[in-house]
Amino acid sequence: MKIGFTSYSFLNACKAGELDIFKMIDWIVERGGEHLEISPTPAIVTLTGNPELTDQVREYAAKNNLPLSSYTIGANFLTMTNEDGTTRNKTEEEIRAEIERVKTEVDIAARLGVHLMRHDVGYRPQAECSLENFEHDLPICVAACREIADYAAQYDITTSTENHGYHFQGSERIGRLVALVDRPNYRTTLDVGNFICADEDPEIAVMHNLPIASMIHFKDFYLRKTVLCEDQWGKTRHGRYFRGAVTGNGDVDLRSIVALIKASGYDGFLSIEYEGKEPCLTACEMALANVRALFA
Repeated sequence: MKIGFTSYSFLNACKAGELDIFKMIDWIVERGGEHLEISPTPAIVTLTGNPELTDQVREYAAKNNLPLSSYTIGANFLTMTNEDGTTRNKTEEEIRAEIERVKTEVDIAARLGVHLMRHDVGYRPQAECSLENFEHDLPICVAACREIADYAAQYDITTSTENHGYHFQGSERIGRLVALVDRPNYRTTLDVGNFICADEDPEIAVMHNLPIASMIHFKDFYLRKTVLCEDQWGKTRHGRYFRGAVTGNGDVDLRSIVALIKASGYDGFLSIEYEGKEPCLTACEMALANVRALFA
């Protein structure tokens, strides 16, 4: 198993001008990280429409012997946001356009030389993430994911969807999605911490989804029933409070989850993902030490 980072962990350092994608590669290599998952955002790197930069990133990582593990993008086959902040369902034409856009991102993943790619499937406001809406939306997402997986197969790329965004976050919902897409190269990017946001026990949820995981995100959260200042915390689907933590320092039972991963025989990439409030470079260094200790 290779322990590394998703580029999203370094978002704030990139926003502050401390890192760019090339300095990020240097930082990871200097600390013995074993891979980099590229999650493009304007602050970190934008590869869409920029084949020259895509080639430069691939070549720089290869020169420094740092594998690029996955290309991780957003997508939404379900809703559009109106100017007033409300949402509406996408039309058939808009869904088709989003599928075609994601296919162009598959081309970028192939150009990067990765064989794993995560794309989202859809979001709704938290209040609309009901079981009824999920059942309505599931066939739309299944059809889109199946078509994209079939397109990615030409490059030997396995596509996946992560358990996040509330609507497709619970382990049962993710499991149904993967089962119905029914493609050998479609799996899940398994984020061990994100199940908290759906009010699931992460250990039990990991048991459900580990057999269908193509990639693991190692994330940690603080979890509270009550807090002093609500604006410092996110809210789970049913109203508990969570906040990002340095991996290994929060409330997710990572020791038990590590035991499950070891017992499963999983031998792929594991990405540390940090989204807490501590300075991210310090936090990522601490997280790497903690994760190494957990797997020792």
